[in-house]
Parts: sequence; structure tokens; C-alpha cells
Amino acid sequence: MILFAPAKVNLGLRILAKRPDGYHEIESIMAEIPFCDILELTEASSDSFEQTGLTFPPDGKLNLCQQAVALLRQHAVFPKVHIHLRKQIPVGAGLGGGSSDASSTLLGLNQLFNLGFTLAQLESFSAQLGSDCAFFIRGGLQLATGRGERLTPIGALGQQKWLVLCNPGIHVSTAAAYAKVQPNNSGPSLREILQNEGISGLKNDFELSVFEQFSAIQLLKNDLERAGAYYTAMSGSGSSVFALFDQKPNLNKDLSRYVVYQGNWKF
Repeated sequence: MILFAPAKVNLGLRILAKRPDGYHEIESIMAEIPFCDILELTEASSDSFEQTGLTFPPDGKLNLCQQAVALLRQHAVFPKVHIHLRKQIPVGAGLGGGSSDASSTLLGLNQLFNLGFTLAQLESFSAQLGSDCAFFIRGGLQLATGRGERLTPIGALGQQKWLVLCNPGIHVSTAAAYAKVQPNNSGPSLREILQNEGISGLKNDFELSVFEQFSAIQLLKNDLERAGAYYTAMSGSGSSVFALFDQKPNLNKDLSRYVVYQGNWKF
């Protein structure tokens, strides 16, 4: 079985308050984009995992795909499986690639072995693997609240734009980004902004603190704006920056070297 595990961007992200449990209360509009990792699941004599494409130094932990298999085995009996992950989404880039791989593994196993779990059950399982994982069970366009685990689908916006996704190769620590941000729950909600002002009224609250630490990310956003972007923002806590254009832009060489994906996007 072949599956395509999509990346996401945060069209807007507000950090509302620090919670007693140490997490933050957030509000974000998460959007699935047409840029993906590729997974192949095959019944095998033993559980195994293989990664090609982008590779990274081992950290001693099981890949999230392997963690997804182990988690599902706590709830169902099914044959051993070999997973081949063709990695194309940069890691630690605010694009949710690892989370998407894990959720796609759950979806694939459920279908391949006819396990009969509902999407709601798979969302519950995936939430145990990571805060972004539940989003990728249904994908599309969703409003995330709470710690990001409470999801409400949003209907398609009827937009068609040229999407340019850039990654400067900078690792931004999510914990460090949260530590420097100033929560603020005043002002209209993202839904209200989207309804009254459209996408261009949205913003990412992480940008101020991250840009103070990594000026190169701010310069990347500025360059995309100068290239004529309709809207541009950092995704998640960074470091990827995406831009929406009304038509395919002519990007200069300095900007093009950061592009990891570009294409027409309907959402």
C-alpha cells in the first residue's frame, strides 16, 4: 500500500495563555498542503522500517511510524509490517512531517488489515503520538484550539493561489520559541479575522520572538513579500516560511535556493 503523508502550514497562529499544566492555550488554522512524504506499507515476516530521501543522524528513538505501529498493536492484532518512508518534508521545520507520517501509518494499517477503527478512534490514538498528529487523520483545513488537540473542520475557502514553501535550514527549538513569546488573548479570534479580513489579516504570534533570535527567517519572509506575495507567514514555530501568490512568481536565485516546494494550491 502506498500513502502520501502531506505537510501542513499554519495560516494563522495565536498564543493565548500559559496553562497550569505547563502547555500553552493556542488557536491556529492548520491547512494541509500538496507537499508530502511517501509511505509504503507491506505485510512482512517481521516489523521493520526503512527510510530513504532526506536522512538524519539517529537520536536513539523509534521513528514515529514505528511508534504508531507499536501503539496500534496495543489495540488490535494484525500481521507484521515493513514500512518504507521516502522522506521529503524537512524535519523540525514547522511543517508537521513526522506527525503526518505517524498518522498516515495509522490510517494505512487500519485500511490494509481491515481493523475497523473509526476516524475518531484514530484521532484519539494519534493524539498520543504528538500534538499535531490528530490533525492529519482528516487533514484539510481545521481550527485547532486547546493545546492544539481540539480540532474543528473549516469548510474550503474557495481560494486558488500559487504556493511557495521555503526552508532556510535553521532549527528552531519549539520550547525556546514558546519561552520567549508573550501570550495575548485579547482581540478577535482567527475565525473572525478570516471572515472579516480574509487570509491577509492573519498572523503567527511566534514570528516576533523567533525573528528576534533568527533574523535570517525574517529576511526570508521580507524577500517573499518583495517578490509580490499576497500573504506570507512562518509556519508553526518555524523555521519554514510560506507565501501565497496570485500567479507563479519569478523568484531570484537567492530566494530560489530556499524553495522546497512550489505549486498551485486550491483550499
